[in-house]
Amino acid sequence: MMKMIRKILCAGPERDVLTDASLLVTRLMFGLSMAFAHGQGKVPPSDGFVGAVEGMGFPAPAFFAWAAGIAEYVGGIFIALGLLTRVSGFFLLQTMLVAVFIMHAGDPFKKMEMGLLYATISLTLMATGAGRFSLDRLIMDRFPKLS
Repeated sequence: MMKMIRKILCAGPERDVLTDASLLVTRLMFGLSMAFAHGQGKVPPSDGFVGAVEGMGFPAPAFFAWAAGIAEYVGGIFIALGLLTRVSGFFLLQTMLVAVFIMHAGDPFKKMEMGLLYATISLTLMATGAGRFSLDRLIMDRFPKLS
């Protein structure tokens, strides 16, 4: 169990300061953009958004509309803070893949581009971790028994 918690909270390996500073800037831009430009308006989900989710064929469309809104809003804030970055990245990746390959499946690439970029950054943060300038790192440093 502790190994799993360690993997989830792991901010990534030791890196140079410039790399970790770049991760911080990326997390802030990505997370705050996702939260406030995309997620904030979906919590609570409007009837139109629930209808769009239902139109994609999801069972329990209200549940999945809430899940998408929370992934974007709360997940975006968590990524900006570097808190549960890998978990938030995972849920945002799923949300962006649905947006790109189901919601915008028939649209031109230009309509899919933003979702693909968000999905790519989500995947990258899942792989790299949040870096040293994150709450994930602070938590791991405060609780060395998790290490």
